[in-house]
Amino acid sequence: MAIHAEGLVAIVIFYLLILFVGIWAAWKNKNAGVSEGGDRSESIMVGGRDIGLFVGGFTMTATWVGGGYINGTAEYVYLPDYGLAWAQAPFGYALSLVVGGLFFAKPMRSRGYVTMLDPFQQLYGKRMGGLLFIPALMGEIFWSAAILSALGATLSVIVDININMSVVISALIAIFYTLVGGLYSVAYTDVVQLFCIFLGLWISVPFALSNPAVADISVSAKEAIYQSPWLGKIVPEDKWLWADNFCLLMLGGIPWQVYFQRVLSASSATYAQVLSFIAAFGCLVMAVPSVLIGAIGASTDWNQTTYGSLPPKDKDESDMILPIVLQHLCPPYISFFGLGAVSAAVMSSADSSILSASSMFARNIYNLAFRQSASDREIVWVMRFTIFVFGALATAMALLTGSVYGLWYLSSDLVYVIIFPQLLSVLFVKGTNTYGSVAAYIFGLLLRIGGGEPYLKLPPFIYYPGWVNQEKIHHLTGDVEYFVQQRFPFKTVSMLASFLANVAFSYLTKYLFESGTLSHKYDFFDAVVSKHSKEIMDKATLVNNHDNIILSEMAPVKQGLGASLAGTFINTEVLSDNEDSSPEAFPNEN
Repeated sequence: MAIHAEGLVAIVIFYLLILFVGIWAAWKNKNAGVSEGGDRSESIMVGGRDIGLFVGGFTMTATWVGGGYINGTAEYVYLPDYGLAWAQAPFGYALSLVVGGLFFAKPMRSRGYVTMLDPFQQLYGKRMGGLLFIPALMGEIFWSAAILSALGATLSVIVDININMSVVISALIAIFYTLVGGLYSVAYTDVVQLFCIFLGLWISVPFALSNPAVADISVSAKEAIYQSPWLGKIVPEDKWLWADNFCLLMLGGIPWQVYFQRVLSASSATYAQVLSFIAAFGCLVMAVPSVLIGAIGASTDWNQTTYGSLPPKDKDESDMILPIVLQHLCPPYISFFGLGAVSAAVMSSADSSILSASSMFARNIYNLAFRQSASDREIVWVMRFTIFVFGALATAMALLTGSVYGLWYLSSDLVYVIIFPQLLSVLFVKGTNTYGSVAAYIFGLLLRIGGGEPYLKLPPFIYYPGWVNQEKIHHLTGDVEYFVQQRFPFKTVSMLASFLANVAFSYLTKYLFESGTLSHKYDFFDAVVSKHSKEIMDKATLVNNHDNIILSEMAPVKQGLGASLAGTFINTEVLSDNEDSSPEAFPNEN
């Protein structure tokens, strides 16, 4: 296939538009937040906390609606024996945003945090914050690498250009405007990118539907024409596996810095909630063209197209069904619009992930853990350096690692089973401490890794009830690959075990130290006995320097024997309507 000049021109124009918007946003907001006495580093991370509903809604939606989202939704709808019933991402992520808006956005925004890791370091100390940074960083980097890899494959399908060159250029543009403008550039370019995704995919759908090779998708939804119906079904033996994956998307989609970066950039806690609900609706709307494209792929007689006699599923190319439909069922000039849509989706997610990872490193690792005396200018330069480093790392993984999707699946699972239960504990449960957090981390990690990961060819060492041996046949080579499928909802069980371990070990160590069963000298983490000592309070770093410190938040208050069970365990402060509550100091500088 020859290089399409029109396609290259379309890509160049699109990339120049994105670059122009990113640079314009950086210039327009170069003094935002700083003129009011704020820090430049905080302005880069959370945009001066003045992101409005329009831009905020677009940027939060665009962050979820990435290359993996639109490609993956189309793939599952297309795959035989899966279909729409297993395309869980649209509803899972939409519910994730709703749950995040209802329960997590308000306490995080009203306390004035700057990153998702702030409450962990505040309560559990800098070392524990560093441990929790690892799965969070892995998730962001592997996500960026996976979607950059998807972009390269898409470009190779529609326009016959060098995959490596296209991935590198796309990543460099995203890194450049993120480095220059921070969250402002990311947010404003997301507005353009989301518009391009919507327009590009919806323009393509009517042309693909009207292609003579495509059967009526309303008929193929329930009847087998060229393959099994694209509505799909959930067989009884897979119901727990389906539920486990759905919970992973719904609850595991919350503890991501890309989400909280937008929550914390909102002008108020109420706005943060509204942004979440707007993005939930946007995710559902943006999934519709992907679902239709997957249904079109399942309803096509590929022998009548330029693709060839074998359908994509028999060439192990099901993951590329969206660009294949654009290329072979649409006119060339329409397929270029769709290509722009995929490129926009990838860049809108890649820039957000890179900024999120660098924000957590610069603030929570470099500043709060190692250099509390670092100047604002120093933190800004650390952010810029890490934006480039993490962007380069994601790009290298996209080009060199064949198992990037497996790494992404595993890291997203670790975010679910490790970070989500800790976020629940730190926000809503009174009395958890560093010992409980460490135990929860270990429990979640072992139980999840123990279940294995077929995408990485990682065998399990824990065989949960209902496990079965499965085989996968590679159609092109004829090779047969065997792997263990865990049908037990072990990911959700691992998450619950991690949460319960945090609560149980926290209260156990609290009892042991306060009752004198364990000597105070063994409180190595200063998490129980020495938590509120004057020495530690003198070293404390406030999350939000503009709020007053409430003494009742800084002084420990022992529960009386007559206190209710709910008052003992549930942190009711985060559920109040008071948006002026001050953050606690970081008392645990271990």
